[in-house]
Amino acid sequence: MFRWAACVTVVLLAAGAQAAPPPAEVFFREPDIVDARLSPSGRWLAITGTLGAERAGLVVFDVINGGQPRRVVQFEDGDVTNVHWVNDGRLVFSAVDFSQGSGRGRGAGGLFAVNADGTKRLQLVRRLNTRTVRDPATGGLLDWNHRLLSTLRSRDGVGSEEVLVGRVTVNDERTLTPLWLNTLTGRTRSADFKVPAGTVDLLTDPRGEARVAVARRDDRISAAWRAPGSEDWQPLFEAALGQAPFTPFGVDSAGTLYVTQSRGQDGQRVLARYDFTRRAPEEQPLVVTPGFDFTGQLMTLNDGQLRGVRVVTEAETTVWLTDAMKALQEQVDGLLPGRVNRVTCRQCDRPEMVVLVHSYSDREPGEWWVHRGPLDGGKGWRKVGRAREAVKAEDMAAMAFQRITARDGRDLPVWVTRSPAAKGPLPAVVLVHGGPWSRGNIWGWHAQAQFLASLGYVVIEPEFRGSTGYGEAHMKAGFRQWGQAMQDDVADALRWAQKQGLASDKACIAGASYGGYSTLMGLVRDPALYRCGVAWLAVTDLELLVNGSFWVDDDAHLMRRYRMSELVADGKADAGMILANSPVLQAARLKAPLLLAFGEEDRRVPLAHGKRLREALQAAGNEPQWVTYPGEGHGLAVLKNEVDFAERMAAFLAQHLAPAGSAQAR
Repeated sequence: MFRWAACVTVVLLAAGAQAAPPPAEVFFREPDIVDARLSPSGRWLAITGTLGAERAGLVVFDVINGGQPRRVVQFEDGDVTNVHWVNDGRLVFSAVDFSQGSGRGRGAGGLFAVNADGTKRLQLVRRLNTRTVRDPATGGLLDWNHRLLSTLRSRDGVGSEEVLVGRVTVNDERTLTPLWLNTLTGRTRSADFKVPAGTVDLLTDPRGEARVAVARRDDRISAAWRAPGSEDWQPLFEAALGQAPFTPFGVDSAGTLYVTQSRGQDGQRVLARYDFTRRAPEEQPLVVTPGFDFTGQLMTLNDGQLRGVRVVTEAETTVWLTDAMKALQEQVDGLLPGRVNRVTCRQCDRPEMVVLVHSYSDREPGEWWVHRGPLDGGKGWRKVGRAREAVKAEDMAAMAFQRITARDGRDLPVWVTRSPAAKGPLPAVVLVHGGPWSRGNIWGWHAQAQFLASLGYVVIEPEFRGSTGYGEAHMKAGFRQWGQAMQDDVADALRWAQKQGLASDKACIAGASYGGYSTLMGLVRDPALYRCGVAWLAVTDLELLVNGSFWVDDDAHLMRRYRMSELVADGKADAGMILANSPVLQAARLKAPLLLAFGEEDRRVPLAHGKRLREALQAAGNEPQWVTYPGEGHGLAVLKNEVDFAERMAAFLAQHLAPAGSAQAR
């Protein structure tokens, strides 16, 4: 599993038709490698993932001195996640249970610490909703409501033994109290700074110093700034929820504050420095991504100075600000062409430089490579491993990004995933993302779309209005448009794909959460367009959603309390709209075959949504295929449930679409 390759070798294989698609488990099982992180000096590489075991563990490799990778943490009843370096020899991490259903939640995985050689492991924060991951008695553990805010980096970039944690208290309003936590002893001390009343989050600089405090009270949000060398907090803004003039994004070691802000006619977010003299973001932005909201990461080295910006448009790229890092990126891209190559380095300006590359594409789920010393062409690179060893990249589908025009002239981004070996139109699955106020996709390998493409379908994924990531105007165009213009965008994407010869006239629609709602409304509004629908965790009753009589608050409760009438509908004033666009009230128009699946412990979309629709469909004479999963919440988390549902979906789609050349079609 941990054999190192002597050098980079890129082999291009001709894509050919598969005799049979891989089993569903290949797509949905936990990754072999989730992440890999270099220590501050670059000596150690921490790797998380299953790595050949049943559960995700933590493996550490000595990059400088070589030797075999050491499995330093492996629980029998928990999975390691959220690994961070505290200093050059110590790490912190959380432990969740991937084998339990999502209905129990994974939000409080506790906090543990361990040395790079596996010694001095210590549990620091208790876990919530768990069974028995426990170390020997360690004294007074912090309760589960303490969360990691930042690791502390000293001026030399090596770090200390402390991390910054926040104790979250929920009374009428959520508040956060910062504490310094010693990862060797478990002792805490009060933070050497105070935070404004109502603080719910902190933004720290690369040295772990709190610089921005975000506070929330009722339907108001505010931010305050603490300058280097100062104990005082200065207000940055106060606004209604969803109407902040800008968003604090990051701080470098020089005390420069970087913010994102919506600008221009389309309201696309840009990255800019904050001008403390003008008390506003600088007029000249630092990064503009035309057609997309700025999304990314500030790239700083050990000294905390800004050296580049990682940017996401349709795909991820890194814009380096120094000649040395530009040259390094160019060399890596030349060795691994046609991929996103995420470069991280330590001691970047020294002969003993250590470079880590996370390389992935739409067909390759991900590889990690490491190199020490001056780059010498393609020599000296060692392959750490792959995200999914069982996935054959040459058998995977290709993913393309398109911008089309919706029926009312609005720009409509669309993703298309299909086998590069396919010829002519294919039966289509229109896969609608959840949210709906989220971005559906970014270029890369995605399990659901790849699974469907492996069955012989072309997968169409529209970024319908209401989706984020494409400008404020695109997102706001979806306000109060459930089942209306948002639904038209979904249909327009399929019709476009059919006109382009990508999709045949055989199509089904599918999705989860809002995507499940859109599936149902697609069958209501465009019955001639779709032969079937697959909806899971689906909103079916807009009245139930808007009025919330059955809703149990989860992390979306603020949206419900303050913005539901603005985003979806007003329960009283919009009764007619709710009637026309609520699947449960339009069940008599749902004639197509339908597969429904729900989590029995779902709090965001309670099982009542599914039961009401099922009863309405039965009354209308259209019995759906129906499955519920005990212990699951708003998302399937147990592998056997994911595989079971994927296999049910595959059989259901084959029954109604039967890809050309398949056994079903013959």
